[in-house]
Amino acid sequence: MTHATLGAISPLDGRYRAALASVSEGWSEGALIRARIQVEAQWVQFLYLHVPNLFRGQSFDPDALLSPQYQSETALTRVKALERETGHDVKAVEYYLREVWLEDGFPSQVLALLHFGLTSEDVNNLAYAKLLSQFRTEQLLPMMDQVCGALTEKAALYKGAAMLSRTHGQSASPTTMGKALVVYAHRLQRQRNQLANLEILGKLNGAVGDYHGLALAVPEENWRELTHHFITVTLGLTQNPWTTQIESHDNLIEHLDGVKRYNVISLDLCQNLWWYISLGYFSQRVTDTEVGSSVMPHKVNPIDFENAEGNFGLSSSLVEHMGRKLPVSRLQRDLSDSTTLRNLGTVFSHHMVAQQSLLRGLDKLQLNPAGIQADLEGKWEILGEALQTCLRREGVVDAYERVKEWTRGKGSCTQVDFQGWVRSCKELSAETQARLLALTPATYTGEASQLVEDFLLLKR
Repeated sequence: MTHATLGAISPLDGRYRAALASVSEGWSEGALIRARIQVEAQWVQFLYLHVPNLFRGQSFDPDALLSPQYQSETALTRVKALERETGHDVKAVEYYLREVWLEDGFPSQVLALLHFGLTSEDVNNLAYAKLLSQFRTEQLLPMMDQVCGALTEKAALYKGAAMLSRTHGQSASPTTMGKALVVYAHRLQRQRNQLANLEILGKLNGAVGDYHGLALAVPEENWRELTHHFITVTLGLTQNPWTTQIESHDNLIEHLDGVKRYNVISLDLCQNLWWYISLGYFSQRVTDTEVGSSVMPHKVNPIDFENAEGNFGLSSSLVEHMGRKLPVSRLQRDLSDSTTLRNLGTVFSHHMVAQQSLLRGLDKLQLNPAGIQADLEGKWEILGEALQTCLRREGVVDAYERVKEWTRGKGSCTQVDFQGWVRSCKELSAETQARLLALTPATYTGEASQLVEDFLLLKR
């Protein structure tokens, strides 16, 4: 562990640094600067290809504008030095590219058209959109797929494992562990799919969103169509043509709200798995070298689910602030969104740390059939639902009240109690009585197993 890690204020740059290497590559200051350099260079390249008259007959290789050397560590260091001089992050990128393109012999008109018709927010919003698009494709969705896949595998494995349900913390009609898990697999899969289908918006329309400089300097061109082509075809985003100086961030908040919904559902899952471990339904695979308690040697704590719960909550808390802040901007522009946007990496880092912890926890889970069965034994009162429903079918008006008198507040009932109630119900046919007498808490799981199968068919 390095001194920098030990001295980190945030656990994201300290304790979790190694686990977040890929997220850091996607959301670091260096990643943002590289994305800005790419947008500036791609815009000049686009102008050369689509508005060649602007270059006054000067020719060059447009692909050379995007040379990797302009995004090296040395390049990023120089940009930061220029930012300290200018006090402006995007202007520093422009000055940097002017320096290196001049050194590399690009024509004067290339230098003149660098940042042509742009405001810094044209560059910034497109840079952030590029980072979001890449992160969503390469990291966010694949991680969600891993979690949904792990849950689905567990659901398939335990689809027939009957267990006592609890509603309001009280004993309720049995289900199966597979059905309990498939509920979360389905919920998380829906959120993942909604995120995958969201557009990622970008804007390029000048100082207050009206194409002032472009329209005045080159009135013969249709800049609305040209910028649409640049954003949609060159960058692979969706154009937002109606903005102020900034892209309104509503679309970004849609993505963050999707992450928050996923976080909240996952947090709920972690808490429920925590309870199932506490109830003895699951044990956890033991690592010999690990310690569960500094004083109680027997403990195997559900720390992965607890860690995930904390980080899902932190991620969601930041999203809630961004959801209130980012869509609000004074008149045509204020700068309060800038520092907020710089924390996007923090949102996604806490989310990814939580996802990794959740995956580790799921991998350690081992079903404890004896613990589940022990919880079902002595709970025959939960079959009261079955009995009163069968009585209703036979036209017994007070079926619910009759079974309520036998069961409510009476404590645990036995097999003998339940079978005695069934035999006393003369309204029941012999066939229905036989079906009820053969019933046990472990076999009264309805269509739970088939519901798991239905979900598995959708996933194939």
